[in-house]
Amino acid sequence: MRMPVAVKEITSVVVIAITLTQIPAFAQNPTTSPAQQPTQIVPAALIARHGNPNRLFLRSSVALIIDEREGVTLHKRNADEPRPIASLTKLMTALVILDANLSLAEKIEITQADRDHLRGTKSRLHYGTVLTRLDMLHVALAASDNRAAAALARTYPGGRDEMITAMNAKARELGMTNSRFADPSGLHSGNVSTANDLAKLIAAARDYWLLRVLTTSRKVIATNWEDNKLIGFRNTNRLVHRDSWDIELSKTGYTAAAGNCLLMRTTIANRPLVIILLNSRGKLSKFGDSNRIRKWLINTELRVQSLKVSSGSV
Repeated sequence: MRMPVAVKEITSVVVIAITLTQIPAFAQNPTTSPAQQPTQIVPAALIARHGNPNRLFLRSSVALIIDEREGVTLHKRNADEPRPIASLTKLMTALVILDANLSLAEKIEITQADRDHLRGTKSRLHYGTVLTRLDMLHVALAASDNRAAAALARTYPGGRDEMITAMNAKARELGMTNSRFADPSGLHSGNVSTANDLAKLIAAARDYWLLRVLTTSRKVIATNWEDNKLIGFRNTNRLVHRDSWDIELSKTGYTAAAGNCLLMRTTIANRPLVIILLNSRGKLSKFGDSNRIRKWLINTELRVQSLKVSSGSV
C-alpha cells in the first residue's frame, strides 16, 4: 500500500483523521431482515445473468456498477461517453497532492486568488482563513469546497498550471484515455471523463488510505489558525450519514453541464462494489439510484439462491 506522506507525519495524520472522522457502521439494509439477507456469496456472473440489469430503472444517464472482488461489470450504461464530471475532479486533485509528498501539516491561507471567478460559488472559507494542508484536503473532499481545492492547487509546487499538468499526466499514467482536466475543482466544463475512466481512478485511490478516511467522514471540524476557531462542514454525500451504508470511498459533484454525479466504493450484502453515476436528473436522484441499485442487488442474490434451492443449479 502506498504511503504518500513522511513517516514522522503519519502519526499526526492518523490522530487528526480519527478525531475528525465518524466511520459509518457496517450495517446492512435496515428494511431487509436478517432472514431476507443473502446467505452466501453469489458469483457476479449470475447476478448479471439473472438480474436483468438493463431493466434497472435509474435516473442517471451514465451508470457503471462493478463487482470489485471478481472484476465483473454488473451493469453499464453509456460507460464510455465522455462527460463533464464536476467535483468528482477533486479526487484526482487530492491524489496528485498526495503523490507530491507535500507536508500535510503546512498551513495554507485562503486568498482572493482562490475565489471562483467562473461560476461565483460561495465558500465558508473566508479570505484570511488558515488551514493545514490536511484540513484543506478534508474540506475539499468531504465538503467539496471549491475554494479549498483552488488553494491546494495554488500552493502546489509550480502553482496551479503545474498542478493541472500533473493531473493530466496522472490520468495518462492510469490509462484514463478519455479524460481531461482543466482546473482543480471541477467548475470548468473542460474537466471530462467517462465512467470507465473514473473506475480506473477509483482503483488507484484504493492505495491511498488517507483518501478513504477523508472522503467518508460524516463531518469535518477544521481549525482556522488565523483566529484558532473551529469551522464545521458536512459530507455532501448524504449516504455516508446513514448507518445502513458501508462506504469506503466517496465523491459527489454537480454543475449544470455535468448534472448530478456520484462515485463510491461500497459494500452491499458482503459484495465490494464500485458505483459511478453521472448526469443524474434531480438533486437527490443519484442517492435514489444508489438505493435502487442496492435493492436490485440484494433481491437478485435472493432470487438466484432461491433458484439454486429449487433446481439444484442455475
